[in-house]
Amino acid sequence: MEEAKGLCFMGERSLNMSVIILLFLFTVSLIGVIKSADIFVDRIVDIGRALGISQIILGVTVAAAGTSLPEFGSALISVLTGNPDLGVGVVIGSNIWNIAGIIGISAILSCAVTTNRDEIRRDGLFGLLSILILTFFMLMGPVGPLTGVVLLALYGVYLWVLIKKQRGYYTSHLMDHGEVDAKTIISAILGFTGLVVFCRILVYSAVGIAEIMNVPEMIIGLFALAIGTSLAELVVAVNSAMKHMCSLSLGTVLGSNIFNILIGIGIPSLFVKIPVEPLSLILDAPVLMGVTVAIMYFMWTDMELRRVEGVALVAFYLVYAVIRITLTR
Repeated sequence: MEEAKGLCFMGERSLNMSVIILLFLFTVSLIGVIKSADIFVDRIVDIGRALGISQIILGVTVAAAGTSLPEFGSALISVLTGNPDLGVGVVIGSNIWNIAGIIGISAILSCAVTTNRDEIRRDGLFGLLSILILTFFMLMGPVGPLTGVVLLALYGVYLWVLIKKQRGYYTSHLMDHGEVDAKTIISAILGFTGLVVFCRILVYSAVGIAEIMNVPEMIIGLFALAIGTSLAELVVAVNSAMKHMCSLSLGTVLGSNIFNILIGIGIPSLFVKIPVEPLSLILDAPVLMGVTVAIMYFMWTDMELRRVEGVALVAFYLVYAVIRITLTR
């Protein structure tokens, strides 16, 4: 009897140690993903400028990919390593969090959430269209190559619209040519390598935590990974708001969400058929549609987000989180 108790105690101790190690790996890899993405994007911009690539192209692509690279990397690695629920959860969860969480908290802290009617029409409508198209294909079953082609084609149209719009803001489309030094190239390679490696560790630790704690991978993706990969933006918004220097562009947030869906789901689905979880179809997609419509309505009225509207967004997110976790159990 005493021996059995001893073995049980040792088992629990080993399990607790495994959880601590996985949480440590999760935290370190999350920081690594965010930092590697920053380094990679910055060096790609430097290389693009040196090669004389259009300032318009650089501005549009970097603005979109810069804030979404951690989510995209996590989603891609998750799907390709046989954890599609985790990948889909990151994309959808991050999009809901970006609007209801980051924008909502920013408004509560009196951060100026800025926009204009052109942004609402363009980014808002493309955002809604991307959600509708993804939902349509989800209704038909697993998301596969056809869906990926359609999503990527739509993103191509979105980029074309952005580039066309940006032409009016630049008097010169080409940057001055320069030289690409070895340090910049090595830094870009290291940033990309770090992104891949840390994303793999992040997914590994997230799956491990889900298995040990008996939590569905979709929940880990929807909340832990989604919030974690967007943590940098939240920290910046909170710190800036406390210094009364915060300004957050709605267009940037919506652009990031469009990238997450059209690229974050589009590219992985070209290689692997992604199964559709019923709750994603009947709850997650409608919630994402709802918060997108809500933020467009709030901002359209007077081009700013009031504190009470920020409270409503955060409250909505908390209610959604409780319902989602409860239904999953």
